[in-house]
Amino acid sequence: MFTVRMKRYLAVVLIIAVIVILVGSYLYVQKPSQSLEVYAADAYVAEANHLISGFKNITGLPINDAKGGGSFTLASQIGQGDPADVFISVALNSYQKQYLGSRYSGWAVAFAADSLVIAYNNATLTGASKSVISLFKLAALSNSSSGYADAFENLTSGNFKVGISDPNKDPAGLRAMISLEIAGYLYHNGNLFYYTERMQSDGAISSASSAAELVAPLEQGSISFLYIYKSSAISQWLGYIELPQDLNFGNLSLGPFYSKFSYTTALGNQTGSPVFLYISALANDSLGSEAMKFVCYVINNSEQMSEFGMEVMKTGLIYSSTTIPVCLQSLVSDGELSMAGTL
Repeated sequence: MFTVRMKRYLAVVLIIAVIVILVGSYLYVQKPSQSLEVYAADAYVAEANHLISGFKNITGLPINDAKGGGSFTLASQIGQGDPADVFISVALNSYQKQYLGSRYSGWAVAFAADSLVIAYNNATLTGASKSVISLFKLAALSNSSSGYADAFENLTSGNFKVGISDPNKDPAGLRAMISLEIAGYLYHNGNLFYYTERMQSDGAISSASSAAELVAPLEQGSISFLYIYKSSAISQWLGYIELPQDLNFGNLSLGPFYSKFSYTTALGNQTGSPVFLYISALANDSLGSEAMKFVCYVINNSEQMSEFGMEVMKTGLIYSSTTIPVCLQSLVSDGELSMAGTL
């Protein structure tokens, strides 16, 4: 009898051992061997890497540092086959199918907000460029339209090189051109194109694929001013001119006002919008589950963006033209996200 029991016991032990080995093998096979690839708007690479570091420390999942570039450029590269898993952008329309092609997921989440500023480098300021800064400060103190008119008249006089990234490739450049159009509308008798045409005719605009590429020329003194996002100016230790809320795309309640103005790029008419930082996991991805884990981590830790001068959104906004992933549905149910419209 003892021998029979022993045999049964050994058989059970063997079965359990086999199950453990099979389950262990399954889990091992399922563990991703590739690293997550995050593509991020160049102005926000530091913020993206901060989030990546936290995610890696908590989950242990392999994930590389972010690849930076202009939002529209990155979107086009992804659509042409670049191996991105997650896309962080400051342009909602960069998530459209015309850019992403088969990687189009149909949704994007706005998780932090920023604003547009005019940066300068204290080390390379001249007497003339200091006078421009003074004019903007005086205009801000008096909140005077005539004061801002004087400031923009000097900024766009042709006496200074002003960095504005390519509006076709970088949302910072697109917003800069729309901001200048709004300035013409508000401060020069409704003439939308007064300041932009003035700068273009004088050859005063210095351009590049992204605003980040213009930081070095600003630091070297080959350009005097640079339109860039506030968080980027802070992270680069640059001085900056705060623009009025009507011009800086930083007031969320002014979204309808911003959208009244537009600029035509190679892909058509682009309207103004608040500066949101968006994130989405890309479609048709072998690491889709891991990518969604990173997206949800970012949304749940968005308050960390305040360390970079960004505005923390109490409730994130999701734009979707499809059924959203389960993780996001839970966040909507919990009130951490709200549906904001179609993509």
